Amino acid sequence: MDLRVICALSAILVVALSSVAEGKTLPTRCQCKLAPRERRNCGYPGISAAACKKAGCCFNASVPGVPWCFAPKPKRVRKVCPNDSYARINCGFPGITAKDCERRGCCFRAHPAGVPWCFYHRTVEEGC
Repeated sequence: MDLRVICALSAILVVALSSVAEGKTLPTRCQCKLAPRERRNCGYPGISAAACKKAGCCFNASVPGVPWCFAPKPKRVRKVCPNDSYARINCGFPGITAKDCERRGCCFRAHPAGVPWCFYHRTVEEGC
């Protein structure tokens, strides 16, 4: 392969990977509450707090001898059936039974009229 083609492909790869990395979400405070001995390294030696956070990791340099840039805990989420009947997103069809709806993994409430009775769960994040 020609050297110019390799350079062009390398530049495209760098731009693509940097745009993917920028799409990471910042971890919450709760996700970064880890005992120092539980930290899993998420960076390289000498990484800055900004670069660590940009990579979607937690940064805490207060404890020597353990990783300062570390992987966050996974978010704790749970599924709930929305209380607001107008926030329901249809998961079934007219006349679906509660049993068939629940087999689909959805919520079922046969009231009020004019809104879906079989509807999707909402995912909510739990506290620490």
